[in-house]
Amino acid sequence: MTKLNTLFIGLSAGMLAVAPWIINAAPYESTMGLVQKVFYFHFPSAILFLVAASICGVSSGLFLFFKKPKADGWALAAAELGLVFGAVTLVTGPLWARKAWGVWWVWDPRLTSSLLLWMIFSAYLLLRKYGGPGSDKLGAGMALFGMINVPFIYVSVNVWRTLHPQTSVVPTLPTDMGIPLWFCFAAFTMLFVTLLNLRARLEHQRARVEALYLAEDEA
Repeated sequence: MTKLNTLFIGLSAGMLAVAPWIINAAPYESTMGLVQKVFYFHFPSAILFLVAASICGVSSGLFLFFKKPKADGWALAAAELGLVFGAVTLVTGPLWARKAWGVWWVWDPRLTSSLLLWMIFSAYLLLRKYGGPGSDKLGAGMALFGMINVPFIYVSVNVWRTLHPQTSVVPTLPTDMGIPLWFCFAAFTMLFVTLLNLRARLEHQRARVEALYLAEDEA
């Protein structure tokens, strides 16, 4: 692990340890009260869930159409992180919704498409592990399909009436709510970037070792 990765891990761990105190100092939202503070973890995980899908899709496109072997390692790493951050999103969301809206789940466009994207990540990883020869190319096509879902998830709240607020709400947050939000977002992002880099490097090393074994068998 490089010094930069070590620094990012240390910073993100420290920031996440401090985050509960910063969130506690933020004011209560006027209608939802205490439960609204789930937002400070829900929002960063949701954004990074979409970022992971975008990285996975772009990397898969580079692998599939331009024969870039390393891109496949980035795609696999992004898919694994997408599964993790997507799970955090889909758990924190209903916990918030039950108290704020009185329901655990509604089949509105954003929730349904987010669940679909998480299921695509799950299918992608199962395919890569158990699919056998050719699963890398088939998985790349699946990742591209998942990436197409990303802009739909983001803009769905602006097109249809849903329980979620529109995307214009976050930039207009008051400072005493915006500071803890962006603090948590920075911590989550550093953790995401570091884990993505480490997992991709591990996958690249695994691919090199496998190539050496194949070359030895052929010799």
